[in-house]
Amino acid sequence: MKQKQQKTEEIGIRELKIHVSEVIRAVKEKRARYIVTQRGVPAALIIPLDAVVPQQSADEVWERLMNLGKEIGQGWQNEKSAAEILSEMRR
Repeated sequence: MKQKQQKTEEIGIRELKIHVSEVIRAVKEKRARYIVTQRGVPAALIIPLDAVVPQQSADEVWERLMNLGKEIGQGWQNEKSAAEILSEMRR
């Protein structure tokens, strides 16, 4: 029988520090999943050790990046390239 996967909950890092034992128990026994936030920004994921995390191949990632680059390039309205703008921002 396949266990039902629970909804992923968010938990702040301070709350995690206080309730770490309960969180780990829920992950182990109930297959709970948590997104750990730091100042409201997602920072980590706590999942059961045997959970399968979907991963993309390097080719899929590069294809997505190339498509995004083309998409951005189509709407680009500046005489400078993005690389030039970033370089100026770093100075």
